[in-house]
Amino acid sequence: MVNKYLRFTLSCALAVLTAITSQIKFYFGFIPYTFQNFAIILSGLILGRYGFLPQLIYLGMIAIGFPASARGGGIGVLFGYTAGYLWMFPVSSFLMGLIRERIYRKGDLKEMILLWIGSFIAVIPLYIMGFYIFWIWVSGNSQWCFNSFGLYLNPFWATFFASVLIFIPQDIFMDHIFAILVFKKIYRFLEGRL
Repeated sequence: MVNKYLRFTLSCALAVLTAITSQIKFYFGFIPYTFQNFAIILSGLILGRYGFLPQLIYLGMIAIGFPASARGGGIGVLFGYTAGYLWMFPVSSFLMGLIRERIYRKGDLKEMILLWIGSFIAVIPLYIMGFYIFWIWVSGNSQWCFNSFGLYLNPFWATFFASVLIFIPQDIFMDHIFAILVFKKIYRFLEGRL
């Protein structure tokens, strides 16, 4: 039987972890570079299909004004130029959870690699919506790209570069790998309790 109290406790802890990782940030252009993908992927890995719960709590923290995002707190953050990413945090965590439930059995190297590949799939909605909302905000104007990066690109590629491409190396090769390694340690401890 699933321990609902443990799931709730883990959900709250992972929501706080998401808020903490949002504060590990630097700016390379308009969109903050954070460590949040680690917490998003870890939420799905630990809680499986319930991985969306910590991210809903996290969005609630932002909505009530808690400065939980890289840009602070309040309803305005949930409708700003980074809102597309935030809205997809629960979706990406849910997808990662489904992938983990399908793949993870023994924790061998093959399963870990498949989880890592699955993490690419889990964040696709996050990148798509992040790009789309940012595109709406910049209205297809590429001047901001030149001002930020010194690059003249057409508006589509400028927006795609600034909202997706620059994040992929850190997300895939650092955040996701770290989340999978931490999950393996935590799962051994929690096995049979979730």
